[in-house]
Amino acid sequence: METLNINEYQQSIPQVSGLDDVKLKEQTDAFEAIIIKMLLDKAISVEDPLLPKDPGREIYRSMQNDQMSRELSGAFGYSELLYKFLTEKNL
Repeated sequence: METLNINEYQQSIPQVSGLDDVKLKEQTDAFEAIIIKMLLDKAISVEDPLLPKDPGREIYRSMQNDQMSRELSGAFGYSELLYKFLTEKNL
């Protein structure tokens, strides 16, 4: 069985600069928003007296959690950690 050398693949990573930095930051923020939405979906799964029990309730809750996750992304630090990790790998 042939062993895998991870250092061979590190050299093939493209360099990130300028406009790519902005796109990378947007993507890491979007990834953090996904993580936050999953946390909110689990944390806010109790009965809410403000939202009536109707067929659209879950849709509204999902939309609310989606909006909250977008607004909170970038504030928890996951995005910054991932951005730094990805940019340091390209140095």
